[in-house]
Amino acid sequence: MLAVLGFATLGSFMLLVMRKYLSAFTAIMVTPIAAALVAGKGGQLGDMIMNGLETVAPTAVLLLFAVLYFGLMMEAKLFEPISRLIIRLSKGDPVRICVGTAVFALLVALDGDGTTTYMIVCSAFLPIYHRLGMNPLIAAVLAVMALGTVSGTTPWGGAATRGISVLHLDATDYFVHMIGPMALTSLTIVAVAYWLGVRERRTIDAGTLAAYREEIAAGEGIEPVRAGWRMWFNAALTVTLLVLLVLEVAELVVLFMVAFVIALLVNIRAVEAQQDLVKRQAANAVPVVMLVLGAGVFTGVMTDAGMIEEMADATLAVVPDSMGNLVPLFTALLALPLGFFMSNDAYWFGVVPVLAESAAHYGTDPNEIARAGAIGQILHMMGPTSAPLWVLLGLVRTELGDFHRHALRWGIPVSLAYVLFAVVTGAISVT
Repeated sequence: MLAVLGFATLGSFMLLVMRKYLSAFTAIMVTPIAAALVAGKGGQLGDMIMNGLETVAPTAVLLLFAVLYFGLMMEAKLFEPISRLIIRLSKGDPVRICVGTAVFALLVALDGDGTTTYMIVCSAFLPIYHRLGMNPLIAAVLAVMALGTVSGTTPWGGAATRGISVLHLDATDYFVHMIGPMALTSLTIVAVAYWLGVRERRTIDAGTLAAYREEIAAGEGIEPVRAGWRMWFNAALTVTLLVLLVLEVAELVVLFMVAFVIALLVNIRAVEAQQDLVKRQAANAVPVVMLVLGAGVFTGVMTDAGMIEEMADATLAVVPDSMGNLVPLFTALLALPLGFFMSNDAYWFGVVPVLAESAAHYGTDPNEIARAGAIGQILHMMGPTSAPLWVLLGLVRTELGDFHRHALRWGIPVSLAYVLFAVVTGAISVT
């Protein structure tokens, strides 16, 4: 009953959002609450919602100050030199721009933080996409797939860290076998970027491309940026922030709060001007925070009502005992839809231990379950419970349904390719 209700809730949410019957924030609140009422758990709704909100509250505060910080950096034109360099290297070719987007996103994603990755990638590339009339959703999709592949796989990226901790694994044993599949998937993303670039080249007016190339060659398509002492200070502050983030010196929310205050004092001295900046950036920050809190309600109700666990058990029950050796492969395939709809905390701390325990009956190494679970991170980064995604949607100014229609057509095959690479390289076994 709960499993069926859970799948119906997920399907209803997708339908409401993709067909634009409801806004994402409304749908992500209404569907789980309605499901809880149908399941007869209306009396527990208050506690379930609060549990969900407590889970995402730190993330909501983090995103608030991350958006404020990077919004200030954008206004200070910190990333303009990177954009100018990319323009020179691309020579106005959409194929080079798309491939450059993918490679740049894969490198930036090594820091493990989704919000940072999206902010930096979009700051560097969106001006170029807008200038040529390229579809900004291409940059968004490439950034999401890069983040899901690199950050979702590395032991310091957050997702795998949860699996390593909850299953009591050695990080080296887990990660060494994932380097090959991760590298092959990264190459696949670059290949997708190349194909998308070829398509964009065909759709963009040839005259526009020719004119832009002439501008670049003459230096007219690159606006000069004055690199004053504040720009160097902002660059040093941002690099320091990223280093401290990777070293885990303090909680991310603390790092971003302190960095924002420092950047605000250095770049804007007048109190009125500081207040104006916060008001301007609030237009970007508030919708993100609202949606993250809504996602907390979604996962809190779905998890505490027992729907998530029942859905995992029902799906795993499909595997007959004679095919127990295929549990790692089945886990990897199951990670794709569950990762899309579930928060990482709910998935890694609620579902993965159940799968690992079931796999242990067949003698399966828990490392393989952790690796299989990480494969679902590409689709997780595209799902509604991925908090950084809402920042990205704000940056490219698109709705969740429009993003899904464009992104899933690439995210699903690339995720399946990741599964194949993991099997071929022996990261997960099928024997």
